[in-house]
Amino acid sequence: MTLAKDTDRPVEMLRIPYAGMVQTFTRILLKHGFDPEKADQCARVFADSSLEGVSTHGVNRFPRFVHYVRRGYVRPQAEPDVRHRAGALEQWDGKLGPGPLNALFCTDRAMVLARESGIGCVGLSNTNHWMRGGTYGWRAARAGFVFLGWTNTIANMPAWGAAECRLGNNPLVIAVPYHDEAVVLDMAMSQFSYGTVEAHALSGGVLPMPGGYDAGGHLTTDSSAILTTQRLLPAGYWKGSGLALLLDLLATLLSGGSSTGEISTREAEYGVSQVFLAVDLSRLDNSRSIATVVTGIVDDLHRSANAIEGNVRYPGERVLSARRENLDRGIPVDSRIWEEVLGLV
Repeated sequence: MTLAKDTDRPVEMLRIPYAGMVQTFTRILLKHGFDPEKADQCARVFADSSLEGVSTHGVNRFPRFVHYVRRGYVRPQAEPDVRHRAGALEQWDGKLGPGPLNALFCTDRAMVLARESGIGCVGLSNTNHWMRGGTYGWRAARAGFVFLGWTNTIANMPAWGAAECRLGNNPLVIAVPYHDEAVVLDMAMSQFSYGTVEAHALSGGVLPMPGGYDAGGHLTTDSSAILTTQRLLPAGYWKGSGLALLLDLLATLLSGGSSTGEISTREAEYGVSQVFLAVDLSRLDNSRSIATVVTGIVDDLHRSANAIEGNVRYPGERVLSARRENLDRGIPVDSRIWEEVLGLV
């Protein structure tokens, strides 16, 4: 559903104004059973990701999201329900509600718990894809909290040394406040996320380095070959493989939800497990010096001598320039993807 059907057409990039994208997404979601408030909130998650340079988990992913709504994997009116409370730790059932809305709720809930206890942790079961995980890191860090969050996925990555997929690429988000913005690491456990591989396949390009395996079991930069085999390369080889396993274990245990293995027995990826953890920096003894310390560390990074073309950047720094440019010029969208979106109206 993410890849447009006519991939042989020359790539034509459109520039869609942010407000127009939000309006289009909202109109489609209203048509598919969302109430106005939820439609607007969900539309902005997709549009914001696209605005900030992550169209792979924004506009490119929107048609698949609507398809999942139509199939009943995503329930527009479902609300998360608390299952268990233990001080600063809570477990919630997502009721198969829209993944971005459930994730926003749990991020906010983790911050409430952190304000009360210094730290807050929310495990969420039975939810759906949260789209760009960085959305929730930016939200918490801009409010003054350290954030850690992760999700499991369907099995789409082999363990290091394995020939079949038993692990998810299980994205991890870590965010720290930085001035009025944040340092945000948002990464899958695979060398490239599926969204990135799909984007390269759409443009007919190859990956800058091997990102998975071809039908012969060889590492390749051919994005189309990787999509065919569905075998992503773990980031850092055995390190990404091990971290993916631990993130699945923790998401399953802390949420009381489904593991990657269980999710993979279903006809599609739904009912995933997630964790949202927030730390209130104002509760720390060194709280007054934190902003200075973070600035000093980032400044030291920026003083790095370049070994390759381009400046050394902290995680999330590219978002700031992408947001400014795309607000001014419009959000770049593959015309084939936009036609697919308009076909949903």
